[in-house]
Amino acid sequence: MTGPHFVDAGPFDLRPRSEIEGVAALCIHGLSGTPYEVRPLAEAMAARGIRTRGILLPGHGTTPEMLARTRRDAWVTAVRDAYRRLKSEYDRVFVVGLSLGGLLTLDLASREAVAGIVVIGTPLRLAAPIPLVVPLLKYLMPMLRKRGGSDIRDADARARHPGYSAMPLASIHELLKFQTEVHAALGSITAPALIAHGALDRTADPADATRIHDAISSADRDLMLLADSGHVVPVDRDGARLADRVAEFVLARMHSADQDAAVGVD
Repeated sequence: MTGPHFVDAGPFDLRPRSEIEGVAALCIHGLSGTPYEVRPLAEAMAARGIRTRGILLPGHGTTPEMLARTRRDAWVTAVRDAYRRLKSEYDRVFVVGLSLGGLLTLDLASREAVAGIVVIGTPLRLAAPIPLVVPLLKYLMPMLRKRGGSDIRDADARARHPGYSAMPLASIHELLKFQTEVHAALGSITAPALIAHGALDRTADPADATRIHDAISSADRDLMLLADSGHVVPVDRDGARLADRVAEFVLARMHSADQDAAVGVD
């Protein structure tokens, strides 16, 4: 794990003292990351009375080699199981995902009647030549070292950000295959949606946020571009603004599954 500072990178379950009845949120981190990177969003929701749970995806919190052996089906199953556990306790469960977590959120929303979704920095496709070379290159160069840390503009936040120091190319290959599956399912998503992206993202194309916004079938969908952040927006310069917006999004939609609000762009 990278980062010289101690931070709590484990899974979390935040249950407010004055909890809003019947509403909860599931938070999902990105590839090679930890629940730490979505915790600020969870804390903002919990501060407003919403129970929030953040899971650690399979292959994470161990070693890059373990992640390399983890297939996308394991991530999908972990998210589905976590969602269903929350749904057994709460009538309405919102799902919030960053990067790979965003793809997993979209996949879940195409299969389950989630109350609403928030996806941040979600890579709908990776730039050429990555999709062409990774399937073969993963055998020649299993690990890609991360140079300069995570894609975070704030230097202090980047220094303390936990995660693997190397990215397994086998995991990128799993991501590429998963992108194709999720892209094909976007039209079946009807849940209220907030799609956010850092304008300075060097990992996932900010234009992917617009592609997701335009492809899903949700009547209630908002697009939010964060002007001063990179890929990991929740812990970057626009993190506080995003956290407030996520909490407001959930509070505004927690009473109805079907919203007829017009499409909005922030």
